[in-house]
Amino acid sequence: MANKALARIRKGYGKKLVTIHAWNAWLVLFLAVSGLMLLGAFWREWLGEGRVWLKWGHILAGLALLVPVAYYLLLAAKHWKRLNGKPGQKANVITVLALLLGWIVSGVVLWLFKVFGPRAANAALLAHDLFTWIGLPIIIYHSITRTRWLQEPNRRSIVPEPGIKDGDTTERIEKESHYPQPLYTRRSFLKAAVGAGLAVTLGPTFVRWMGRSLQLPASEVPAAANANHLLPDPVPLPQSSPPIGGGAEGHFRVYTVTDIPSFDNSNWSFTVDGLVDNKLNWNWEQFVNLPREVQVSDFHCITGWSVYKNTWEGIPLAKLLDMASVQNGAASVKFYSGDGVYTDSLTLEQARMDDILVAVMHDGKPITNELGGPVRLIVPQMYAYKSVKWLNRIELIEGDHVGYWEQRGYDTDAWLPGKKKI
Repeated sequence: MANKALARIRKGYGKKLVTIHAWNAWLVLFLAVSGLMLLGAFWREWLGEGRVWLKWGHILAGLALLVPVAYYLLLAAKHWKRLNGKPGQKANVITVLALLLGWIVSGVVLWLFKVFGPRAANAALLAHDLFTWIGLPIIIYHSITRTRWLQEPNRRSIVPEPGIKDGDTTERIEKESHYPQPLYTRRSFLKAAVGAGLAVTLGPTFVRWMGRSLQLPASEVPAAANANHLLPDPVPLPQSSPPIGGGAEGHFRVYTVTDIPSFDNSNWSFTVDGLVDNKLNWNWEQFVNLPREVQVSDFHCITGWSVYKNTWEGIPLAKLLDMASVQNGAASVKFYSGDGVYTDSLTLEQARMDDILVAVMHDGKPITNELGGPVRLIVPQMYAYKSVKWLNRIELIEGDHVGYWEQRGYDTDAWLPGKKKI
């Protein structure tokens, strides 16, 4: 029964290969476009809540990519026989299958990041990016050209088997093989142009990504300038300079739902208010004189990347709450970003965890506006959307507050795998 079913599947496999290539091309195109939109800051801002739907569309398309891959594997034995004596085409098939399977496996790990944990997700994201930058030009080029070639009998490996009639296909192949072929055809020129265009477009971005991801000194991108102009600069504690964590391992990917703001002494202040007995308000000169502490912690983004061994310096959130004297009716702590849009919250019990820091320095230097400075929240045991950037207000409130990304599908509690859930 299994052999008969497989024979029926393989019958007319040439046309089926054409269909597989077409579906593969469309799925890869959608995955490429949606992946770039999910990555780009502009699209993250513009899409808003739609980003969650686009992310799910990207995941479903990635899973759908399993269908043409699995279907091809059912046809692979017959196709492989046709490629005898054609090592170049065999290598091409192996390359494309390896890319597709690499994308799928790394994508599944990113999709189920809470199951696999941060380190596995970080490795999967690195692999997913690598497959994208290297594989995307290859896979698009392959899908487009092979779909055209499979429609041209003189180019394809799929020819009628001996004894099988196929109109005048064989006769036409024999005739066309005697025609003189130009050294560089119009189609060859177009293919070379497409390849060059992809290389020019994606190449520099890939080189920058490779340098950052592998931390290659010759390929490092200069750190972004700090557009904040706040004086005086905070003086680092001895544990921060040099950083006791040894310096952060990895690089931050900058995501934001608004334009990146910048601040100076005239437009920055910090407030703790709401259900407190002592409302607190500081300008920058006062805030940098508050006693600070140093901690080393890892930073995990819900999109799969991590930066390890960060040395943060700042004020423990619990100490700010004690200074404000929280009233009995308070249940949650609401955090406001200086961009005027982003908010998030923790329960009062969560907010009193001793490793939550209102940070002003990272690895002995002021936090740049690009990374959420001059002040950002650091919640090491949760994913980074809880670590509010450009933090300038803390409000004690009754009940719950649903934060910006929680309104858009993220979990209210952002615990990392294995962390104690309060």
